[in-house]
Amino acid sequence: MSASISAPVQSSYLRCSFLGDANKIRVSWASAPRVAVVRRTVECKESRIGKQPIVVPSNVTLTMDGQYFKAKGPLGELDLTYPREIMLDKEESGALRVRKTVETRRANQMHGLFRTLTDNIVVGVSKGFEKKLQLIGTGYRATVEGKDIVLNLGFSHLVKMEIPPGLQVKVEENTRITVSGYDKSEIGQFAASIRKWRPPEPYKGKGVKYADEVVRRKEGKAGKKK
Repeated sequence: MSASISAPVQSSYLRCSFLGDANKIRVSWASAPRVAVVRRTVECKESRIGKQPIVVPSNVTLTMDGQYFKAKGPLGELDLTYPREIMLDKEESGALRVRKTVETRRANQMHGLFRTLTDNIVVGVSKGFEKKLQLIGTGYRATVEGKDIVLNLGFSHLVKMEIPPGLQVKVEENTRITVSGYDKSEIGQFAASIRKWRPPEPYKGKGVKYADEVVRRKEGKAGKKK
């Protein structure tokens, strides 16, 4: 699909004359710019992610009303409101399709985004998500006390963080943390807030890192030669 953009381009000057009284043979000349219109074609590429269908499990109930969408499953319920450039269709097979209502670059950019958000909702309320972190460092420990997670990260004080509603936190061997729930964005935000207290440093790798994170290591500064 393509869209057209028109832009004025000044190319040359066109001389035009205005004849006065023919008997006196009076002629005046004026110069006027010639304007050419160039039509440029902008390609609106189809989103590879956006055009993929979303399979809905049998244990998920959907509510669709115009631009509003809600999914309810065994783990909870989430909703989403779509912009006017995006709409949601349900096929006879039960699968969902996120479609564009207009062919613009903005609509194409949002197509893949809202397909991903919709899929995260369906998967979240049916299966859930999890994010794992690891503590690396001598004496670094984590424990769950009631509704809080308590971190010992080498400060002069313990770090206590309240676990948000809808999330579960599990600690294994005092150094491995698993944050789980049905809202993927909240899981990511809480995991990031834990990591923020002590991001892994590049020399020895000490700190809090994601389990699948690769820390770029640096060599320590060499001492002065005698």
